[in-house]
Amino acid sequence: MEATGGKQVQGAYIPQELLKELNKVSNRLLIGIPRERKEGEKRLVLTPEAVDMLTDRGHHVLVESGAGLGINYSDNHYSEAGAQIVATPAEVFQADIILKILPPLPEEILLMKPRSTIFSMVQLNLFAAEAFELMMAKRITAIAYELMSDDQKRCPVLNIISEIEGTASITIASELLSNTQGGKGILLGGIPGVSPTEVVIVGAGNAGTVAARAALALGASVKVFDDDINKLRTIQQVLGQGLFTSNFHPNVLHNAFRTADVVIGAMRYINTRYRYVIAEELIRTMKRGSLVIDLRISQGGCFETTCCLGKADPTVFEQYGVLHYCKPNISNRVARTTSMAFSNIFVPVFLSLGDAGSVQNMIKTDDGFRSGVYMYCGKPVSSYVSNHFNLSSNNLDLYLSAF
Repeated sequence: MEATGGKQVQGAYIPQELLKELNKVSNRLLIGIPRERKEGEKRLVLTPEAVDMLTDRGHHVLVESGAGLGINYSDNHYSEAGAQIVATPAEVFQADIILKILPPLPEEILLMKPRSTIFSMVQLNLFAAEAFELMMAKRITAIAYELMSDDQKRCPVLNIISEIEGTASITIASELLSNTQGGKGILLGGIPGVSPTEVVIVGAGNAGTVAARAALALGASVKVFDDDINKLRTIQQVLGQGLFTSNFHPNVLHNAFRTADVVIGAMRYINTRYRYVIAEELIRTMKRGSLVIDLRISQGGCFETTCCLGKADPTVFEQYGVLHYCKPNISNRVARTTSMAFSNIFVPVFLSLGDAGSVQNMIKTDDGFRSGVYMYCGKPVSSYVSNHFNLSSNNLDLYLSAF
C-alpha cells in the first residue's frame, strides 16, 4: 500500500507481472479456429495480434495448421501469439467454442462435441439443411455474426463488411470498365472536357454510402435510390447536396438506368420486412458495355438477373449486353483487412465472454450478443434462419432457464 493524499492505493507495491496474473480470468475459454474448406475463402475471425490478446488473458486458442495462410500469416505467427497449432480438423473441432467464417459444413458438425458453441456467418445460400439438422441433434448453440448487435442496436459485423465491400465495388467497377478487363475503356470518374461516369447505387445503407463517397471522390456522377427517406436524408447530409437521391420512383429509376455506366446493388435483406428487387426490364434498357455489381448475392441478390443464380451458374456473365459481377463475399479480395476488422470487433466480445463465465451467462446479460443467437442447445430461436429451413422457432427465453 502507498499513502497518497491521506488515501492508500492498493497494489502499489505489487509487481506488474503478478498483477497481470491476478487480472487473468478464472474461466478460461477453449477456442478453435479451423481452416475454411470452401475454395477461395481466405478470411479469419482473429489475427495473431488478436489471439495474443486472448491468450494473454489466459484463454486457450487452437489454430488448425495453414488456417492463416490466406491472410499471409503463418503457423509460426499464431504460435508466437500463444496459440496451439493442431494438424487436423478433428483436433480443432474439439474446442468448446468454434470460430468460423462461413456456415459449418455437415462434416464439420460431425467433428464437434455435443453442446459446444459455434460462431459463423449465416449465409443462407451456403447453409446446408443437413448441417442445420446435425446441429440440432448435437444440441449445438450457434451465433451468427450478421445478427449480433451493439448497445445502439447496430450490427457491427454487417456494417464493417458493408463498408469494405462498398469501397471494393468501386475498385472492381474501375477495373471492369477498363480496356485491360475487356470493358469499354472508360475511366471511372471524369476529366475536364469529358462527361463523368454515371454511377447508380441502389441502397443508401453503409455499403451504398461508402461506394457513393468513393465514386464521388473519383469525379463520377452518383445517384442513390432507396425506399427509406431517412437513409436518403442521412447520406445527403454526409456526402453533400451534390449527390442525387431519390426513392424508387419508376420514371426516375428508369431514366437513371438508361444512362448509367455502373449500377451497384447494395440493399440489405437481413431481418427486413420488405424485399425490393430491380426488374429485368430495367437491366434491358441499360447501355451496352455498362456494368452491374450485386453486393447482395449472398442474401439472394438485388436484381432479377442475379437473384435466381444457382451454384453452377457463373459469377461474372453478360446479359442484354450488360456485364454482371455477382461474386459473393467481395471482402475476400482484401481478406487481411477484413480479418483485422473482425478482430477489432471480436476481441472485446470474447474477453467479455470469459468474464461472464459461460455462453449462457453472456446471453442473459448482453442483449447484443443475445441477438446473434439463432440456435440454443439445438433449439432454433431465430425466425430469420428457421424460416429458410421451413422450421418453427421459439423465443429464446423459453430455453434459457431449462438448459
